[in-house]
Amino acid sequence: MKRNVKGKRILITGASRGMGAELARLCAKAGARLALVARSKIELEKLASELTALGADAKAFPADITCNIERDNLFRQIKDHFHELDILVNNAGSGSWNHFVDGNEEIVRQLMEINFFAPAEMIRQSIPLLENGDQPAIVNIASMTGRRAMPSWTEYSASKHALVGLTEALRGEMARFDIDVLLVLPGLTITPFWENLALKTGRANLGIEKGMTPQVAANGILNAILSNKTETVLGWDAHWMLRLDKFFPKLVNWLLARRVKQLYATR
Repeated sequence: MKRNVKGKRILITGASRGMGAELARLCAKAGARLALVARSKIELEKLASELTALGADAKAFPADITCNIERDNLFRQIKDHFHELDILVNNAGSGSWNHFVDGNEEIVRQLMEINFFAPAEMIRQSIPLLENGDQPAIVNIASMTGRRAMPSWTEYSASKHALVGLTEALRGEMARFDIDVLLVLPGLTITPFWENLALKTGRANLGIEKGMTPQVAANGILNAILSNKTETVLGWDAHWMLRLDKFFPKLVNWLLARRVKQLYATR
């Protein structure tokens, strides 16, 4: 099935910056109607104004999607404005760059809250609006670490693995509502994500400057939506790592362990 987003009512979380904002711009150009969701009211309303000035139907809905009360209010407003939804894009997320032993319970719970529990409840509350939509779809933006957990991304990997598991289970369940469930696994992307990490104590050189631009990532997400592709891997590093791990998992484990020992060797 091919999907046309013209006229589609699309809710995007984490829409104020990075991939979310770029995806909103692409969808607006394609004629979609947009519900833009993020905590940053000023940035969100600025984006909505930018898109509206270009002739798009875009409305800002500032909300903390980890808060039950704000999430309930968000869906009341969306139902009043759009009546139904056609596509939900769970893009909001947070990370932490540290070894597990250097972290704490607060970081684990914080990342699970924004990367798993919030998307899960966004999906649950979207279903009544999506089941009457036009070619409805749930699009979960996870990470390559949702398929291959990585050292120093321990809590983040766990939260993204949970989102991947939820996505796979929902594919069968959502068939009863004719709602497609798509998964996107981006690799390194140059976004404000790196400015808001809970901790930054990892020692490896991530090479963030070699990552995708938000525009490239957003284009990949939109293509996945248009082609209705069940699972999409984005970025050279993600393709390389996931392919290597598929065929040589023991080698990947050995290489990662060796690198960690080198980085944390007594000096």
